[in-house]
Amino acid sequence: WPEELVDRLRARSRPPYLRGWTLHTDGEPPYVVDPSDHDPAARVAADHDAEVGSACLSLSAPLGIEALPRPEATLLVDAWHRGLLALPPHFRGWASLPVTDPDPTELAALLREDRFVGVQLPATQLLSAAAWERSPPLRAAAEHADKPVLVHPGPVTRGPLDGSGPGWWAPVVGYVGQLQAAWWGWQSYAGRSAFGSLRLVFAAGAGLAPLHHERHVLRGGEDLALDPLLYVDAAGYGPRAHDALVRVLGIDALVLGSDRPYGEPVRELFGEAATHAIRVTNPARLLGGLDRDRGGEKAWAFAS
Repeated sequence: WPEELVDRLRARSRPPYLRGWTLHTDGEPPYVVDPSDHDPAARVAADHDAEVGSACLSLSAPLGIEALPRPEATLLVDAWHRGLLALPPHFRGWASLPVTDPDPTELAALLREDRFVGVQLPATQLLSAAAWERSPPLRAAAEHADKPVLVHPGPVTRGPLDGSGPGWWAPVVGYVGQLQAAWWGWQSYAGRSAFGSLRLVFAAGAGLAPLHHERHVLRGGEDLALDPLLYVDAAGYGPRAHDALVRVLGIDALVLGSDRPYGEPVRELFGEAATHAIRVTNPARLLGGLDRDRGGEKAWAFAS
């Protein structure tokens, strides 16, 4: 998190906010942040140790920033964008927009900046075919800019009768359910017929939604053809889940992702050729062309 974003979170009195380094959100228990996880030099060193040449950062949507009232969301989102542009060139990132009255013209201007690799949309805004149908201008702006859309878990809300669950509940249950709904919302919407060249990546393996394709067919859905412009990232899961995703989607759909600071990016998977595909070739296709770093291929990681 850039310094300005941290300062603005500390100035707030309602979630999301920081008290010192303790993060308070609406749907999850308070979380004590390690400030070293947000030190740019330390993160660059950690990435280099993991043989990651460039990291694409997102404003973690579970914070709920995009869903705040427009003036509040704008202050924090703008701080995120300015802070990202001030980070070392090792970092690129995903643009974010307030959910209320998002401006496609503003997004188009952001995506003209090379440091923004695409736009993040919270899965909470994409939980059905109808929800996908309501947001075409943003997807059109991304498609016109030839940059992808990242579907990321959003905030997990809790009702008055839900009680206080364990800290892992939102990431294991809430995030996964959102991603699965967003994945099947896209499929039900038949989004590819509307956006023929739009590249999409679902965080955290789309909550393993692709593994339910057999059940989808069993319960009356049509068998789905592989979509070469549809990706999932490897964040938050290990070799067994990655193996299952590849069996359904093929190796070309999986890109390196990490849950830093909660989890490390995978170093090796399925042998040298597959590891190269997941860490270099597939991310380069997702981002719209092979990026070269001083003449060498670059490994990319997507982190929130």
